[in-house]
Amino acid sequence: MCDKNSSLDVSDKMINKQKHKNRTLRSSDQIELFRENIKEFYAGKKGEIKKRLLEFTQLNEDDVFYELCFCLLTPQSSALKSDACIKKLRENDFIHTDLDPKPFLKNIRFHNNKTRYLLEAKSRRLEIMKEAKSKNMNLFEIRDWLASNVNGIGMKEASHFLRNTGMKGLVILDRHILKNMVQAGAIQEVPKNLDRKKYLELEFAFKKFSQKINIPFDELDLVLWGMNTGFIFK
Repeated sequence: MCDKNSSLDVSDKMINKQKHKNRTLRSSDQIELFRENIKEFYAGKKGEIKKRLLEFTQLNEDDVFYELCFCLLTPQSSALKSDACIKKLRENDFIHTDLDPKPFLKNIRFHNNKTRYLLEAKSRRLEIMKEAKSKNMNLFEIRDWLASNVNGIGMKEASHFLRNTGMKGLVILDRHILKNMVQAGAIQEVPKNLDRKKYLELEFAFKKFSQKINIPFDELDLVLWGMNTGFIFK
């Protein structure tokens, strides 16, 4: 005689298995749909993205330093608000005066620390600019130097600065990009901590994903960022 409870257990297991299968199928469909959205957005913004990357190669020395300042302000702060601050610092000639940047950073998180970072970077401007263009280090070594020697700069900020000043070959992994990578099925989850080892691991995953969807990785981060905002920025 068949045990009723055993039959129910088997039935429950079959139902749960089917539910899991359905969730997996839905997840797979969602990933594929998101990837198609990425390709569609890229197709519509491709010319604008390439133009933006070209503009990064045409900066003068002051422009390069202000890009460093921009990257010092962006951690856990809006890129648009950070850019607005940089414009005010430019207007007041922060580089060549004794200007206190703090009053201009009121809308930036951790503005006390970031004020200190800006002033330190300005006091070491010639040294930092020299190392950033060093012929004795490759691009990855320059990034490591910046992340290790400039207060307020980590792997992401160093990558961002170098990309924004015309370098190619690095990936900018902020929280928005990482969330999009999860949604696209490129990684399983957004890591809680992003040390150098984990950054390099995810950078490799990003480059591998860019090959899969046939979009140059130097352009893909602008695509993913632009999908969140609707426009191409930096």
